[in-house]
Amino acid sequence: LPYVPQVPPLALLGKVTATTFALERPRCVFDGHADASDAVWLAVAFANASATFRNPQCRAEVPPYQQLLAARSYMTLETAAAAYSCSAASPAVLRVGGDTACRDQHRQDPCNGPLPSPGPYRVKFLLMGCRGPKAETRWSEPILLRTALSPSTIEAAPARRGSALVVIASILASLGAALAAAVLGALGAKVWGSLCHRGLGSGAFIRRSYRTHHIPPALPQPPAPGCSPPGLGPSAPQPPAPCQRT
Repeated sequence: LPYVPQVPPLALLGKVTATTFALERPRCVFDGHADASDAVWLAVAFANASATFRNPQCRAEVPPYQQLLAARSYMTLETAAAAYSCSAASPAVLRVGGDTACRDQHRQDPCNGPLPSPGPYRVKFLLMGCRGPKAETRWSEPILLRTALSPSTIEAAPARRGSALVVIASILASLGAALAAAVLGALGAKVWGSLCHRGLGSGAFIRRSYRTHHIPPALPQPPAPGCSPPGLGPSAPQPPAPCQRT
């Protein structure tokens, strides 16, 4: 088949790592060639060993994951052919080397285990029926794995830290806490001083409250002749006529 497997071109987290890589899912590639009982395998080989790879004639001849270093090739990701049809709702990518439990398995059945070296590798999809291979894709271009280069992925200190490292870490932590407390104290004092300067401090508030609430009441004054007593409104009786001067 003319299809060439490839790493997806879109930005994908962990697309190529030190032990795994992602592949585009070969949708619609095997339609018209596969039956309901057929399976699609992925053949993985070192780039310089892909030319010598021979397709197995039955499932018993499938090279297992444990023989990768010796045979320089293996087969994995056995999937029903219907999963790659145009009508199948399936993820857009396949993860090669994503099963870390394969390292602990002593059985010889196929497994999608982590790749042991940077490679480069080449892969192809193989359609297998009850009587052997029925169709295959072309080999991919060489795929080279990548190791982490970001400093954030490197542990700054070993797992077992010495006593000197613990002491230094404690001193640094104490200095950091003291510096943070000093900065916060300086900021608080500056803000409080600004409030007091504007007359918003507690002392100004107390003095203002004292002047407001302790003003001695004015002594009652005798009413002037001809004037209305305090508290009388328009409906109160009017003063006698003699209080009016002409």
